[in-house]
Amino acid sequence: MILIDNKTETVSEKLKEIDSIDATLSMQSSKFTIYAFDALRKELSGIKKSKILIYQSFDGIQPLVGCEKDTGLINQLDQKRVALNCLDWLNETHVEMAVNQRAAESNNIICIQKGDAISAIYGDASFSPEGLGEITPLKQQMITYTDDAVLAHRVLEWFKNLWDDQENLIHIKKEIIQRFETLTEDQPLESIYLLTLFNIFNNFLCDLDQEKLLRSKTGFKQSMVWNKLFKFQKDGVVGAIEKLEKFNGCIIADSVGLGKTFEALAVIKYYELRNDRVLVLCPKKLRDNWTMYTINDKRNILAEDRFNYDVLNHTDLTRTQGFSSEINLETLNWANYDLVVIDESHNFRNTPTKVTGNSRYEKLINEVLRAGVKTKVLMLSATPVNNRMNDLKNQIAFITEGRDVAFID
Repeated sequence: MILIDNKTETVSEKLKEIDSIDATLSMQSSKFTIYAFDALRKELSGIKKSKILIYQSFDGIQPLVGCEKDTGLINQLDQKRVALNCLDWLNETHVEMAVNQRAAESNNIICIQKGDAISAIYGDASFSPEGLGEITPLKQQMITYTDDAVLAHRVLEWFKNLWDDQENLIHIKKEIIQRFETLTEDQPLESIYLLTLFNIFNNFLCDLDQEKLLRSKTGFKQSMVWNKLFKFQKDGVVGAIEKLEKFNGCIIADSVGLGKTFEALAVIKYYELRNDRVLVLCPKKLRDNWTMYTINDKRNILAEDRFNYDVLNHTDLTRTQGFSSEINLETLNWANYDLVVIDESHNFRNTPTKVTGNSRYEKLINEVLRAGVKTKVLMLSATPVNNRMNDLKNQIAFITEGRDVAFID
C-alpha cells in the first residue's frame, strides 16, 4: 500500500505505470472533466470495458470543462480538440456512465483489473486535473494506492454494490454525450461577445442599482435633462455617478456624437440637486456650448432645470487676474467646488516639466482638487489616449489628486 499526495508522486503517474491494455476500469468520482481524460487518453483508449459512476448529475457543461483551478489548462484554448477526443471515447460501446444517489461525494475510487492482477486507488483522487495531480492541489490530499489483491477486491466490491443497486442507479451516458456535443459546437459570435461583456462587467452589475444611486427624493428623475436621455445614456450617467461616489472620479469616453455633454449635464444636475457647487472647465471655443444651459435664453432647451454651474476656460487656470465672462479670477475661490467637469480632458494629458514650470495642470491639482473641500472629477474625452498610456495616467491623477498609491487596495 502506498500513500499518494499528488505532489511528490501523482495519481496520473501511478495509473500510467499500470498495464491497462484490455483491462477493466471501475471508477467512482465526484467529478468528470475533459482535461482529466486528456491526461490519461492513451491509457483509457486501451481499456476493454469501463464503468464510471459519477457522484451526482450536474447542470450545464461547465463542470465538464473544469473550475477556476483549471484556468491554466483552459487558457491553452484547445477545449474543442480535447472534448472531441473525449466524445469519441464515450461513444464507444464499452463505456458506461451512471449516477447513484447513495454514493458519497468523498468516495473516489479507481480500480483497474486485468486477469488476476488488480490495482485500486481511493481517497481524494477525483477524475479532475487536481485529483490526478496534473495541477498542484491547494490542500493536502490523502490518496491510497494498493495492488494487494485482497484489499483491491474489497474496494472493487464497494463499487459493485453501488453499480448493482438498480433501484438507485440512473444511466446518464446519453445525457453526458449530448452535453459534450454542445461543448464541441461552434458558438455564434454574438453569444461570445455577450459572454465576454458579462464576464468583464459582472462584478459591477450589482453596483449599478439605479434606485439606490438616484435618490428619487431629490427629484432628479423628474429633471428635463434626465428625461431627454436615451436608455444607453442613462446607463452611462448611473455608471458615472456610481464611480464618482466610489472612486471620486470618472472618465466618460464615449465616441464623438454619442452625447457626452448631455450625460455630463445629467451628472451635474444630480449634484446640483444635492446643493453641490459645480465648475465646468472647457476649451474656449466650446464655452458657449456650456454657458447656453445656464442662461435665460430661448435656445436653452433645458431652461426648466435652472442649471447654476460656473464655466471657465482651460486657459483661465494660468491667469491670476482679470475676468472670464462675469467671474473675477483674482478673487475666485478655486478650492470651493464639490464637482469639477473637465471637457476635452485629453488636453491635460501632459504633466509639467522643469522647463514649463508651473502650469494649468499643476494649478488644477494643487489649487482646485487638493485644496479646500473634497472635489470629485468628471472628465469627458473621446480620445483619452492620444499617443501613449501616460496620457491616461496623467488624467487619472486628477481623480487620485496625484497619489500613485490611491487604488492600491
